[in-house]
Amino acid sequence: MKKKEVEPMPSKQLKDIAFSILDLSPVLENGTISDSLQNTLNLAQHAEGWGYKRYWLAEHHNMPGIASSATSVVIGHVAGGTSTIRVGSGGIMLPNHAPLLIAEQFGTLESLYPGRIDLGLGRAPGTDQLTAYALRRERHSTGDDFPEQLEELRAYLKPSGDRHVRAIPGEGLNIPIWLLGSSDYSARLAAQLGLPFAFASHFSPENTIPALSIYHRNFKPSEVLSEPYAMVGVNVVAADTDEEAARLATSMQQQFLALIRNNPGPLQPPIDSIDEVATDYEKALLDQRVKSSITGSPAAVQEKLQQFLDDTQANEFMINAQIYDHQARLHSYEIVSNIMRNGR
Repeated sequence: MKKKEVEPMPSKQLKDIAFSILDLSPVLENGTISDSLQNTLNLAQHAEGWGYKRYWLAEHHNMPGIASSATSVVIGHVAGGTSTIRVGSGGIMLPNHAPLLIAEQFGTLESLYPGRIDLGLGRAPGTDQLTAYALRRERHSTGDDFPEQLEELRAYLKPSGDRHVRAIPGEGLNIPIWLLGSSDYSARLAAQLGLPFAFASHFSPENTIPALSIYHRNFKPSEVLSEPYAMVGVNVVAADTDEEAARLATSMQQQFLALIRNNPGPLQPPIDSIDEVATDYEKALLDQRVKSSITGSPAAVQEKLQQFLDDTQANEFMINAQIYDHQARLHSYEIVSNIMRNGR
């Protein structure tokens, strides 16, 4: 009897996965922080109408180009100005904070906006060592106690037991916790605990596939998840033409170049070509940082997103777009929303 051949599983299509947004509330050259925070809310309101699943803000400190350092406050700003989209942190850098404080902050947010708050957690400082000391008051904090901090935080969010210290608000609330990472550390921990995992491919592309593989291979089902759930961050700059998208993307390239030079600043207007301002060596370093970034016209972006999905088999994409002009940024996210809804 002839053995029946096993058909390969069909690959995922873009319409089959969720799309979300990561926002750093970029501060623009010649712009104000107030402008940045209003642009953040405006983008979130559009994203809600376009069908994005969640809108996350990131914690960074001492960064002149990022306005979301008080992340919990900005989450409240966005959640208060929207009605259905999930809002959360991508992420809170837990070693910068007492777990009780984060439990109370996110317990407050969940109480104000029930069923809409996500708590994404990372273990990096989100800043330089001097600023980390100013935040933590410890000279040698490395994040090595992250698993213990995470366990303490999760305990505060469980229904009250015999604890003398309680998170009020916080305890007993269902606030989804995600682990974020740019290497294999959080991939292993998320797998061990059966938690959803979000990988920062938008700035650590070389580690994407290894980390996702580790997460899937080592995943243990939990009361949170019965099977792994992986989100992947990706830079996308979309415009009506490839040429316009390439020009808009030079703002993101200049931002990475400033980090390479250890001289971060506001998001710069686009230029004709990054060749104008970067050396060959710097361009090689830039290529390492942005090689998974997706730039182009709607057709090009759709093709590249599908290829990225084929490579990662992600459950969800979190789109980051560091675009200087707010209207061009909105248009880029609208193009992606058309792709996720209609495949075009």
